[in-house]
Amino acid sequence: MKNQFVLDDFDRKILRTLQENADYSMADLGAKVGLSHTPCWRRIKRLEAEGIIKGKVTLLDPKKLDLSVTVYAYLIIKSHAEDSLNAFESAVLNVPEVVECYSTSGEKDYVLKVVVDNVEHYEKLLKRSLVHLPNVASVNSTFALKQVKYTTELPL
Repeated sequence: MKNQFVLDDFDRKILRTLQENADYSMADLGAKVGLSHTPCWRRIKRLEAEGIIKGKVTLLDPKKLDLSVTVYAYLIIKSHAEDSLNAFESAVLNVPEVVECYSTSGEKDYVLKVVVDNVEHYEKLLKRSLVHLPNVASVNSTFALKQVKYTTELPL
């Protein structure tokens, strides 16, 4: 049985602070969480080694990049055999407009979050790509009207 990594208060403070801004210098981060440079750096390296910190990214504003249409596509799959599901999951990784994909419970098998510049782009994507992904039986699309909340910060 694998040991569960235990987060203490300093680890949680580090993670909360990095979620706000991953660009802090080690000195600034340490000052914000109450640690000196070296212990703070060691903790970050341990959190990375444990896979708790997966990476650092730059968040972009989709509207300023003319990617203002968000669509949730709910898919039903023809076969639930493992090789069929794996084929679908491998293929969806290669569709750049699909920014998130989840296997779900309930009536639908997968939900995709798709970001595009306009409705016509989504229609073309649907016709040329999404319905042709391996093992797809049907796609039901819902367009987001307004983003009420968005965060990448986990509740620690």
